[in-house]
Amino acid sequence: MTGKSRGSRWAVGLFAVAILMGIIYVFWLASGAGDAGLSTVGAGSDPATAKPTRTPRPSRTPRPSRTPKVSPTPSPQPRALKVGVVAGHWKSDAGAICDDGLQEVTINLDVAARVVSILQYEGYDAELLPEYSEKLPGYEADAFVSIHSDACNVPEASGFKVARVAASAIPEEEDKLVSCLIEKYGETTGLSFHRNSITFDMKS
Repeated sequence: MTGKSRGSRWAVGLFAVAILMGIIYVFWLASGAGDAGLSTVGAGSDPATAKPTRTPRPSRTPRPSRTPKVSPTPSPQPRALKVGVVAGHWKSDAGAICDDGLQEVTINLDVAARVVSILQYEGYDAELLPEYSEKLPGYEADAFVSIHSDACNVPEASGFKVARVAASAIPEEEDKLVSCLIEKYGETTGLSFHRNSITFDMKS
């Protein structure tokens, strides 16, 4: 190989090295510029003391509002049926008096009070009334009865009687209550129902 050919090879090799160095230099500059562009340090600030900028947190997606619970409308409660119960002779007079001093009004009041108590327990709006109560004129109720008992010193009058008001607006309903009282009172006491001695005052 001659000296001329060796010189040509060296020249080609140096040229290739120069090109390679140029490519490396270009990539190095590009890398430095990219790093500078991505740097979080502000321009003109000291890299040693500058604080990095915080990346803002993504905003939370608002939760859908809860659908308010709608309480069912309570059903209206039915009105309690009203029953007026008169204790015969109560707050008026003694009524019939037995030989031993027992007064009719005492029996009437005891029975009427028990009837009212039972009706109230069963859910009725029961009211105990004296025979000549100021409430009676124009009194309104679903049922109205007057409770009396007979004298014990007259054998043919001994027994009990129950009556409803004569001018009842609901006679069928009141008759049911009267019938119940007659049946239960007779079974409990053993006395007979004295229908024929029911007076006008008891039904007015």
